Amino acid sequence: MSLGRFWPTLLVIGLAACGPGGFSTSDDTVFAPSVDPRGASVDQLTVGHRLMAAGEYELALSSFQLAAAEQGLTPEVVTSLGSVNLALGRLNQAEALLRRATTDDPESPDAWNNLGVVLIERDKTAEAAQVFRRAFALDNGESVAIRDNLRLALAKMENSRYDAEIEQEYKLVRRGSSDFLIRPTQ
Repeated sequence: MSLGRFWPTLLVIGLAACGPGGFSTSDDTVFAPSVDPRGASVDQLTVGHRLMAAGEYELALSSFQLAAAEQGLTPEVVTSLGSVNLALGRLNQAEALLRRATTDDPESPDAWNNLGVVLIERDKTAEAAQVFRRAFALDNGESVAIRDNLRLALAKMENSRYDAEIEQEYKLVRRGSSDFLIRPTQ
């Protein structure tokens, strides 16, 4: 046999030896580390709330969906799904989920508050005021965000006539892991 046939094989073997690990595997691989099957799992609700706080709403939605797969559709999971859909601007989905959450757990002020925010965004001011009143009562008046949302809804009900010069723009401000506040823009 001629040396011309073995030349490519020798070249590949020689180049393989030039890598950082030589002929053995290197510790600085570009691949993800292996999974430890004995490792502790992470609570997906906690991860989702942290992602919401970081403004990563699509990732938070995925995390809450994983929590739903692991824990089922508990009121806390449904409230979290509704809150992230609200943050993403998916008002129809958020309203349906938050209504379900308030039906499943009628004692959750966060779910009632977020439902009120959805209703304000959808111009259902009278219903939103009632929802904020309920959230305020369930919270014993301790939450500043709920109180401010109630005040805004009541003020909006009093000035319900449409006037282009009086009309204000409102923005949604996120406070905490699943609390939203409505503020007028200046």
